[in-house]
Amino acid sequence: MNIPGFQTHRVEVADGVRLHTSVGGTGSPVVLLHGFPQTHLMWRHVAAALADEHTVICPDLRGYGASDKPADADGTSYAKRTMAADVVALARELGHERFALAGHDRGALVAFRAGLDHPDAITRLGLLDVLPTLDMWEVLHGTTAAVAFHLYLMAQPPGLPEELIGAAPDAFFGHFLDLWSRDPAALPADVRAAYLAACRAAVPSIVADYRASAGVDTEHDRADREAGRTLRMPVTVLQQDWGAALGYDATALWRAWAPDLEHRTVDCGHFMAEEAPGEVIAALRKLLAR
Repeated sequence: MNIPGFQTHRVEVADGVRLHTSVGGTGSPVVLLHGFPQTHLMWRHVAAALADEHTVICPDLRGYGASDKPADADGTSYAKRTMAADVVALARELGHERFALAGHDRGALVAFRAGLDHPDAITRLGLLDVLPTLDMWEVLHGTTAAVAFHLYLMAQPPGLPEELIGAAPDAFFGHFLDLWSRDPAALPADVRAAYLAACRAAVPSIVADYRASAGVDTEHDRADREAGRTLRMPVTVLQQDWGAALGYDATALWRAWAPDLEHRTVDCGHFMAEEAPGEVIAALRKLLAR
């Protein structure tokens, strides 16, 4: 499946790594990064609307969808630093040295890292329903951490997580599609099937992505926090009210990283670009005008 009216490309972003990418519209560039357990298709509503005024670029992240899935020989192939470099290379290959960037879930973590590592390339940053990796681990404690059991499962050394998830991939990935959505109609049967098929074919790389967040990604975030690095561009964050549930101040956590911040909670499920596309479109348009 593809975003209607968009053209597909396979773009080389690193040695032996090509990203499957949908591109549409004309104007200043905006890159949209999908989350878990999804593909670029999650942006279909938002991308079509933004394409009225922008060149909209929607890749499958490395390890996901129809993009390449390199082996993770040294534990860095799926570091968010590596995946962020993919995004900058993708935009450059498509002719854009500077661009706005938005991400959801895992894609938001990649976008966050891109903003820190490549501030001269990222003009605006939109982040949907996520905390920076270091903060995420710090707010999980006690029995409330059970909501994030998948983070702990996929943090384990190679072998067991892949075997367990690979034994029943549709049950595993479908669990999150069902649990995290308040509006099942936002994920119609053909879209849900496309997500499950993509994840079924990508278990080792998806696990590697999550495993990186329990290791190298945390190290990179901690080094930046200790060095006092922050996001220099305007940032908009949309989140469910997880802070109330888990006992943290989401706005304060984000403001420590993003001095020029607009932070809002939303009244929808996790898959907000599909459940509340109008709200996401409005927020991104406002960000792009800042």
